[in-house]
Amino acid sequence: MQKTYKTNRLELNRLNLSDAAFIFELFNTERYIKFIGDRNIKSTEDAQNFIQKNEENSNINYWIVRLLNTKTSVGMISFIKRDYLEYHDLGFAFLPAFSKKGYAFESAEIVLKDRLLDPDHRTILAITMVNNGNSIKLIEKLGFHYNKEIEHENTRISQYSMTAG
Repeated sequence: MQKTYKTNRLELNRLNLSDAAFIFELFNTERYIKFIGDRNIKSTEDAQNFIQKNEENSNINYWIVRLLNTKTSVGMISFIKRDYLEYHDLGFAFLPAFSKKGYAFESAEIVLKDRLLDPDHRTILAITMVNNGNSIKLIEKLGFHYNKEIEHENTRISQYSMTAG
């Protein structure tokens, strides 16, 4: 799994312990809690524990998205194999101040294109809560197609997919 990606404006680096303060900030934004869920990250130490736990799981991959010119952390891209999904799914979350600037599309697209080149990932999913209009727009802009609605942990989720070829 590639450790870094670069676009004209962004740099994506694998999540590591030095990102704990950013994870604490991102995971406690109103939109993250509303649309992704409360991960119970109540301190930087909780964030460090989250990072360590996920570094040990080969089915979970996170990249921190930074502005290329300032190295400011603005968001995160994920590529995760969830127990309740047939394939890995691509996800994204950004700080509110950096939304609506094209960063999510730019960073998700580079990871998506790379992952689709891997024969083990010919199909990739994207999931979002059914009422998350902004995520749905981005998922569709990336080229995913709606599959179905599923329910997981009493939450209605829209599932989208993309197959290489």
